[in-house]
Amino acid sequence: MQIEQLQGSIVAIVTPFKDNGEIDLEAFDELVEFHIENGTDGIVVCGTTGETPTLSDAEDAQMIERCVKKVNGRVPVIAGTGSNSTADCIKYSKKAVELGADALLVVAPYYNKPSRRGIYKHFSQVAKNVDAPIILYNVPGRTGSTIEPATAVELAHNYENIIAIKEAGGDMSVFAELLANRPDGFKVYSGDDFLSFSANCLGADGCISVVANLIPADFHKMMKDSINGDLNSARDLFFKYRALMELMFLESNPLPVKTALALMGRVSEVFRAPLCEMEDENREQLKIELKKLKLL
Repeated sequence: MQIEQLQGSIVAIVTPFKDNGEIDLEAFDELVEFHIENGTDGIVVCGTTGETPTLSDAEDAQMIERCVKKVNGRVPVIAGTGSNSTADCIKYSKKAVELGADALLVVAPYYNKPSRRGIYKHFSQVAKNVDAPIILYNVPGRTGSTIEPATAVELAHNYENIIAIKEAGGDMSVFAELLANRPDGFKVYSGDDFLSFSANCLGADGCISVVANLIPADFHKMMKDSINGDLNSARDLFFKYRALMELMFLESNPLPVKTALALMGRVSEVFRAPLCEMEDENREQLKIELKKLKLL
């Protein structure tokens, strides 16, 4: 599949660690196969769900290279390369392209809170300096800055390699504005599992998902059915997994999803500081829902 046509379930894959804190590459390989076997349409490596803030530059490169080689062209691989430094973002993006990533997921600059003009200049510099498809990533709750819909649309019109946005602001009116004004071919992905069904009903193109780590086949089906207009089927799946999607943010992502994967026996329950294990009562609540869904 060409990255410009990518729709459906795009998993923001976790980074498994061994008990000693090192990356568990064998467990990662098994996760990749699990997703491909179950219909996941694309994989984001080194995103928020992959605990990227605690990975070194060398580990980022290792994970991107490993994912590209393991996937071997079967689905698109998207590398998270965002930074709050434009120069560093360009450097990380060029490295990901060298390693074979099909596209880049570039988050709005965080912490330094640039203006609308600053955000536009940031992405325009990345687009001009990196020869690869770019997916904008708006997640104000984590970054403290916002890619406004008008800014995203302007960037999409002015730079051919800015091909999509992951919208994770939690506001359906933003989806409506993006979808009403986007240029032809520009993809809009939900960054919020819970809103993904509704966004697809408005014309969005799927979801860069957390919960797809746990239910890849059903999440793929929910995305495809809602995109293709089979709303009864998609709605049934949404209600089946509604509580699980909400539980994915009971504590900061990726704590719940990685804990769930550990309970399912797919990874070790190991995080890198400052992340740590879930509160006992929250972990138990998650475990009860997984048993209810027969995932344990």
